Amino acid sequence: MITKFPTILRASAVSAVVASLTLTSATTAFAASPKAKKDAASAALVPAKYKSGLKVATDATYPPDEFVNAAGKIVGFDVELMNAIGVTLGVKVTTQNVTFDNIIPGIKSGKYAVGNSSFTDTKERQKSVNFVDYFKAGEAFYTKSSTKSAPKKLADLCGSSVAVESGTIEETDAKAQQAKCTGGKTIRIDSFATQTEADLAVKSGRDVVGFADSQVAGYIVAQSKGAFKLSGAPFGVAPYGIATARTADGKKLALAIQSAIRVLIDNGVYKKILAKYGETSGSLKKSQIVLNGGK
Repeated sequence: MITKFPTILRASAVSAVVASLTLTSATTAFAASPKAKKDAASAALVPAKYKSGLKVATDATYPPDEFVNAAGKIVGFDVELMNAIGVTLGVKVTTQNVTFDNIIPGIKSGKYAVGNSSFTDTKERQKSVNFVDYFKAGEAFYTKSSTKSAPKKLADLCGSSVAVESGTIEETDAKAQQAKCTGGKTIRIDSFATQTEADLAVKSGRDVVGFADSQVAGYIVAQSKGAFKLSGAPFGVAPYGIATARTADGKKLALAIQSAIRVLIDNGVYKKILAKYGETSGSLKKSQIVLNGGK
């Protein structure tokens, strides 16, 4: 999530995402998960505190990154990547479905070891958590297919209404644009606890436009059976980060996760997971898997 994904950019090329996902639905089985294996060097970096396992928080309302499938299981690109990281580090990963706004506070309180929910790595968030950058994403608009005059860029939101998930970068950007509107125009911003609720607000006509990370917007449109369309081109490309606490152990855990992702790039598992969910255009090179690289 970009600020949902605290803020999400929850950018990959939307056209590629739509092309790859139009043939798939959330209730259809994806390709089998690629297999990771333990890497001794990466496992040695895990602090003793986390050897018994990692409690991971994600907001599973953001397909294809994280969502609950028809069988009630939390799945998605982020989820599979985190599971592969756990295997690489030799630790058990337990994923919990948490409202996005509560993830970073939960990490700070020690309730969760990791936040893995399409977080855009920003300087403001870095004040609260560390980020291991692992992907890049942008922002995009979507509207009902019947909408004739839809916003295509942030300035177009003035005089319109927008549905966003609370705590996301999209919410932050919409509010920033609201302050710039002139001529008596403003933006009605409706913030919802989940992306699902934001989608419903657009579908019902309550809001003119939905605003989400670009690959998520592409997935929403692809799964809508013609109810939604994309509006304008993706913008605001920025890195996603896996979050850990800003403590000594949290920093060490971040370094272990960074090492694991680099191993997963080398052995091809990282790219296979992205390909499974149609997100390869947002992949990073081994050298780009850095700590706190966001702006």
